[in-house]
Amino acid sequence: MDIQKNLIGGEWIAGQESIASINPSDTNDVVGRFALAEAAQVRQAVAAARAAQPAWAATTTQVRSDLLQRTAHELFARREQIGELVSREAGKTRAEGIGEVTRASQIFGFFAGEAVRYGGENLPSVRPNIGVQTSREPIGVVGLITPWNFPIAIAAWKIAPALAFGNTLLLKPSEETPAVASELFRVLERNGLPAGVANLVNGHGAVAGAAIVDGVDALSFTGSVATGRKLAQSAVAKMVRVQLEMGGKNPLVVLDDADLPQAVECALNGAFFSAGQRCTASSRLIVTDGIHDRFVEALRARMREVQVGHALAAGTDIGPVINQRQLEMIQRYIAVGKDEGARLIEGGNVLERSTPGFFMAPTLFVDTRNDMRINREEVFGPFATVIRARDYEEALALANDTEYGLSAGICTQSHKHATHFRLNVKSGLAMVNLPTAGLDYHVPFGGTKGSSFGPREQGSYAADFYTLTKTAYIGH
Repeated sequence: MDIQKNLIGGEWIAGQESIASINPSDTNDVVGRFALAEAAQVRQAVAAARAAQPAWAATTTQVRSDLLQRTAHELFARREQIGELVSREAGKTRAEGIGEVTRASQIFGFFAGEAVRYGGENLPSVRPNIGVQTSREPIGVVGLITPWNFPIAIAAWKIAPALAFGNTLLLKPSEETPAVASELFRVLERNGLPAGVANLVNGHGAVAGAAIVDGVDALSFTGSVATGRKLAQSAVAKMVRVQLEMGGKNPLVVLDDADLPQAVECALNGAFFSAGQRCTASSRLIVTDGIHDRFVEALRARMREVQVGHALAAGTDIGPVINQRQLEMIQRYIAVGKDEGARLIEGGNVLERSTPGFFMAPTLFVDTRNDMRINREEVFGPFATVIRARDYEEALALANDTEYGLSAGICTQSHKHATHFRLNVKSGLAMVNLPTAGLDYHVPFGGTKGSSFGPREQGSYAADFYTLTKTAYIGH
């Protein structure tokens, strides 16, 4: 099997070592082998991006827009083919894989428009005979580090605005999903990406991720809290602008007046689809007394109907978790929950299927307290807990009692409670009668507290991170 290379300065370059990408639905299926970039090659990629940046920033906005639009068109045209690669490498169901590639296409298309839309302001001065103008300029060279759970969508919502606003970049994808990243860069190349403008460096985080901080002007990272904090400390010491999207322990509040079938579907989707491997997953189900028992039984019944299996198999609702390490970590949290006194009432067992993979049944604990580890720490798998609350006020207090603040949801037919929740929950995203997971691409995304740091991603708000604002005073 040929080893796929890294794209540095317009050339596909080999590395001294390589890693295999394994299909989590069938560990006998090797998706590919990929070269690992050592620190010197990361520095080479930074230098290539630095050399290419002035010319790229000097291109017209139409040139940048056209590259992004052509990329969007190819992604959409090939969404089934590339979507299958996403499913094969990341363990998403076929529908999820195709849906993610479609979303990546939409993101590139949106920023094709933003490339010619963004601008500044003409303002009057508070002093006579002076005009004031503000304008946006590219920040320079941007380092991007992306996770495996949305391997093409998250890469798209970082790459597209970086290029739209005249920056150059290097991307380090997760070691779990190098094939998807490689395919995305080949799409960009085919559609006119100039040499050095976007560079791809696969590598271990401790080597490649750490090396990216040296020499870039800005760093956008999506991943774990521990890694994000380390990168932030390093970046701030070097005066590198930082954008971090990290973990969540997202609450879904279900009130007595909720539409029960709707609430159950919100919980099922938010907690367990994509094998629960979403930073916006509903991991804490906070349910008030009057509906608690009916909700739990109805959710258990729906969980038993869900089909767990090979991501590309017909009828699969939930695919595998990403790897053996993640599977074992989730099993450890199940043991922690039992030790803490929570009651496991559904799932949690490792499953065998026709192919060797990392399959497990969706897991539900009840009789939990908010101070338990299983309600404080992100598990990142098909794992949810139920916390009983007396009323809305206690439910809101429980929802806010976390170090995270990414997404939060409420199921209720009360306009009063929905509005109060939306205004008072301490999270960047608030969902009403919807799963906590599920986003639009044209609006800002991000959290509060320990979930996020820095300007928002996506939508027109992305310009706040990927550009610098200049203010000019003109006397006349």
